[in-house]
Amino acid sequence: METTEVTGWETAVLTGGPANGLRIKVSDRPRVIQVTRPCPVEAAPPDGVRAEAVYLYRRDYTVTTEPLRYGFDIASP
Repeated sequence: METTEVTGWETAVLTGGPANGLRIKVSDRPRVIQVTRPCPVEAAPPDGVRAEAVYLYRRDYTVTTEPLRYGFDIASP
């Protein structure tokens, strides 16, 4: 796999899933972006424990200019 020397911040847009349309700034073109969403809990959790849903967005390598695009990975946990 060939990589490019990218420095600085670039705009990226997330497509699909719970963060559809969200625009973010990324550095060095990461392959994967992780998005979390808090999950409600029924009782006060001990010691600050919290529950969060985790979603993954994978970079679309066909897009090489800003905004970069990251697509929702339906198979993410």
